[in-house]
Amino acid sequence: MSESKFRWPHELGLHAGEWVTVRSAEEILGTLDERARLDNLPFQPEMLAFCGQQLRVFKVAHKTCDNIEKTGGRRMRNAVHLEHARCNGSVHGGCMADCVFFWKEAWLKRASDTTPAQPPPAMVSQADVRRHAMVPQEDASREPVYVCQTTALYEATTQLHWWDLRQYIRDITSGNHDAWHMTKLLLFAGYRHLVNTGYGYRLLVSAFNRFQRLRGGKPYPLGSGVIADGHPTPTETLNLRPGEWVEIKPISEILQTITRGGFNRGMRYDLEMSKYCGERHRVQMRVDKLINEKTGTMMQMKSPCIQLEDVYCRAECTPKRIGCPRASNTYWREIWLRRVDGPEG
Repeated sequence: MSESKFRWPHELGLHAGEWVTVRSAEEILGTLDERARLDNLPFQPEMLAFCGQQLRVFKVAHKTCDNIEKTGGRRMRNAVHLEHARCNGSVHGGCMADCVFFWKEAWLKRASDTTPAQPPPAMVSQADVRRHAMVPQEDASREPVYVCQTTALYEATTQLHWWDLRQYIRDITSGNHDAWHMTKLLLFAGYRHLVNTGYGYRLLVSAFNRFQRLRGGKPYPLGSGVIADGHPTPTETLNLRPGEWVEIKPISEILQTITRGGFNRGMRYDLEMSKYCGERHRVQMRVDKLINEKTGTMMQMKSPCIQLEDVYCRAECTPKRIGCPRASNTYWREIWLRRVDGPEG
């Protein structure tokens, strides 16, 4: 879309912690092209419920991760994530991914801005926004293919190499992270690279764990289990329900349940999950269906997994996505958890 069409600033230079007002549906529709997108990023129908609300910026979404083509980091322009603004999947087949939305700054204004805005002529309606949430199918009996911000993310972003230091500076200046936190993440990334060379592997991991024990920190994050790839992995049924408290098992116990590639019955144990080991959290929901980010089709899980409250990827130890602000939810097999009575040990 041509910048000249905007009748208000489409670049606000927002920072984490700022309060914004989500523009009206009429204003937002005026920024969208015929595909209900801005800069190739879809405006999802589930986002309409937030129009007119005041929300705080959670993180500046200047970069994100690529779960579609697996290219590493991706650059996003003029977008933020807002607190408590996630997709409920209501127009996307009841998808339970609970993804954080990307909000283009053109769809927002600072909470202090009370200037009335005259929306530009809209190319799409709210009905069009809903229609574009699914790929048109000539055969109604075929499996639906959904379109959302997650499935379109590769198209809406550009390549961002991990060695581009400007992204880490932006992590700090945007307010996403403080300088000391980013310094620690980058130092650990260097240490992890040294460990991954294989020279002195056990010595380096052992030294790291000893240091962490002295300071009360977490052990070295490991994601390679003891079960040979292709072999069956164990299962455990707890029948957990929302609101129950669980304790995440230690890494040493989880590694006994996953393959060398890091999988348990098709679900990957991600390195970013290691930081939560030993902690207690409350069950948010049982997840049994998710949209495949690459194909747009719905995946029905044979074995439901568990989503925990305030447990998400913090992008602290995975190569090529250090500092990613996307805050994707993590999903847990019940065998990685144990039921407890409450938050205190």
